[in-house]
Amino acid sequence: MVKEKVIIDTDPGIDDAVALAAALFSDRLDVKLITTVAGNVSVDKVTANALKLLTFWGKKIPVAKGAAKPLIDEFVDASHVHGKSGLAGFDFPEIDSSLLVKEHAVNKMREVIMAEEKITLVAIGPLTNVALLFAMYPEVKKRISRIVMMGGSLARGNKGVMSEFNFATDPHAAKMVFASKLPLVMAGLDVGRQAAIPGTDIEKLAASGKTGAMLCALLKKYRSGSFAEGLRMYDSCAIAYLLQPDLFETADVFADIELSGTLTAGCSVVDLDNLLQRKPNVTVLTSADTKRFRTWFVKSLSKCI
Repeated sequence: MVKEKVIIDTDPGIDDAVALAAALFSDRLDVKLITTVAGNVSVDKVTANALKLLTFWGKKIPVAKGAAKPLIDEFVDASHVHGKSGLAGFDFPEIDSSLLVKEHAVNKMREVIMAEEKITLVAIGPLTNVALLFAMYPEVKKRISRIVMMGGSLARGNKGVMSEFNFATDPHAAKMVFASKLPLVMAGLDVGRQAAIPGTDIEKLAASGKTGAMLCALLKKYRSGSFAEGLRMYDSCAIAYLLQPDLFETADVFADIELSGTLTAGCSVVDLDNLLQRKPNVTVLTSADTKRFRTWFVKSLSKCI
């Protein structure tokens, strides 16, 4: 089996940790680089968290620290959801700092991309690094097969009334990515809410190995959903689409990011009914097969060490 080569741009984050576990222990992905961006917590904290996770798993994947703030807007984190450190609830071993490269994430992304014939970008945090990459090194676009993003919403938001956290944290970056003319896949809040994982499934993971126990400890501190109602696995939906796309219904549509609305800035405007008569620029996940997603989720994470 030929593995799909990917770069994961992330802001760990509890649900990022779950998504990274599913990606790094998959036999179908070849993760060439992990880049970090300010999002759930500061860029220093999310970089430390990426290193904590890789050290815990014994994975020798380079990590490059990226943007510390959005392109224009002030940075506001989501520590109220993930805790002050971003990975509250578990004591990790001392990090392997040798995994951290000296180059800025954007420069390292260019280096890795240009060394490959084709590569996929998986963006599960704010899109600041990706937008900077395209602005500084537009030549990389010809080597990118697609960008799979966790972000946006078809309806209501979780940062603003209509805006989702990743896109709304850096809406100008998101707008640049939507204008990139590259194949885009958007896994938004809607499927993440549908694909909530009940606490009983999380408890099962705790007995599957050290990763299951670690993730269970983190998820008990995760403040997006609950063990009783289900925990929302937003970032895992992007990884699930990469690995098993038939878990989702999709639509090819035109979408853009609202920048000027006084109540809707950062909102992803997704034209499901083609009212704008614009050429589609993104594949959006419109619904998830909840039962099959739960099965995929438990099976994927049970394979971790």
